[in-house]
Amino acid sequence: MLKIFSQEKADFNGKRTLLAIGAVMLATVFLTSMLPSDNAEPGIFSLVPAIFLIIYIFATQRILEALILASLIGFIMVSRPAVQSGESWIANTFSNFSDGLLNVMMSEDIAWLIIVCGLMGSIISLIEKAGGSYAFGEWIASKAKTRKSSLMCTWFLGVVVFIDDYLNSLTVGSCMTTLTDKHKVPREFLSYVVDSTAAPLCVVIPISTWAVFCSRILESNGWAPQGEGMLYFIKTIPYNFYGWIAALMVPLVIFGIIPVFGPMKQAFHRVAQGGPLAPAGSEKIDIRAGKNNVVPTNPKMFNLFVPIAILIISTVIMNFDMQMGVLATLVYMFISYMWQGVMTAEEFWDVSLEGLKNMMMPILLMILAFLVAEVNEQIHFTYFVITSATKVITPTLLPLIVFIALAITEFITGTNWGMYIIALPIVIPLAQNLGADVTLAVSAVLSAGVFGSHICFYSDATVITSSATGCNNFDHAFTQAPYGLLAAAISAIFFLIAGFVMN
Repeated sequence: MLKIFSQEKADFNGKRTLLAIGAVMLATVFLTSMLPSDNAEPGIFSLVPAIFLIIYIFATQRILEALILASLIGFIMVSRPAVQSGESWIANTFSNFSDGLLNVMMSEDIAWLIIVCGLMGSIISLIEKAGGSYAFGEWIASKAKTRKSSLMCTWFLGVVVFIDDYLNSLTVGSCMTTLTDKHKVPREFLSYVVDSTAAPLCVVIPISTWAVFCSRILESNGWAPQGEGMLYFIKTIPYNFYGWIAALMVPLVIFGIIPVFGPMKQAFHRVAQGGPLAPAGSEKIDIRAGKNNVVPTNPKMFNLFVPIAILIISTVIMNFDMQMGVLATLVYMFISYMWQGVMTAEEFWDVSLEGLKNMMMPILLMILAFLVAEVNEQIHFTYFVITSATKVITPTLLPLIVFIALAITEFITGTNWGMYIIALPIVIPLAQNLGADVTLAVSAVLSAGVFGSHICFYSDATVITSSATGCNNFDHAFTQAPYGLLAAAISAIFFLIAGFVMN
């Protein structure tokens, strides 16, 4: 089965695709017609788009197509016209699809994502053009003489750049690719190392964008008093088991204490046999557009570390607003590069635009993931999963059940922060009513969000890491999944034990 999923499906031709899609759409209409006309809750039928999405991705490895079709199925479900209304089901579906897409595109989250991720692409392209990444790669290559040392340097750099998961993945991935390529490290493994020091660390570090966001949610839901959200977030840090385990497991894999296994082993085998470092289709998402770096004249590490330092410092100073951070960094880079004579003003804007263009595919993937999340919210997918899980809940089992249920939910929706907004207002009062430890329950929610996005094929974490390391996002998620599942299994045991000890 692993072999089947690790290669393109050449026999999945156009006619077969159309017939399969048509059958699924007709089945969706049939199932939706079975619902009572006055039933606002689809119940178990809310799982239909999610099930289709996962099956279609594994069958075809075409993630963009899968996201569009899954969202369309969801909009078919919410567009059923009232009896004798005279409305057209098809017209309603496409109208709601259009409105949903418009709502997503007009949301602050997407606007922020386009600005921040797009401009981060510009920053990375400018750093590479100025020779900052090349100089750093040459310097660290003189220190890291082996595959293991290069990977440990990657892990350590990821630990250092903890302020934001986007910043972490994009910076570490783009800086370390050249070095790990020299040591014949499959891009899938590099992606795993980078991804495991992004969100997993951000959720256990109080000085991060995740900490700021989560603390505000805790305040808005009444668990933490106003102004004390960060203190309550800090309480959850020891119990964010998945974040700790996922990050600390990486060195164990690098040194062979945990062996390379599953599809990751196949990636190493491919490279050992003289195959490409990156799996097929990686150039589509690569922030470098699949191109090798050109050796710049007079490269300086100064042009790597100073922009990154300014990005981190300005983000922190401006109340953890990364949008302001990237803008401040671009202003500095323009002035600095003009002063140094690294490039002309025209070259600066050309390179900036090229970096922005290279981020279009990752941004499109995330927009469509948000669209799926939008329709899942309309069909009450998350609510159904949580309420179904809570039917067998006891105070001692609450952390474990919350972790498992929301991990599955996040794996399907791919929007960790969005899931936090939906789940925490449900889980916090539930824990309070049951007399369970609220801190542990909140930690289970936060850990579930990290795990789900960690192994989801189209989550922002997966997409951003894939774009930075130049690795097809399906292959990145697929090869990383066994390690994520291992960390999740260990985390589940810890939540079970903690549930008995603390309740």
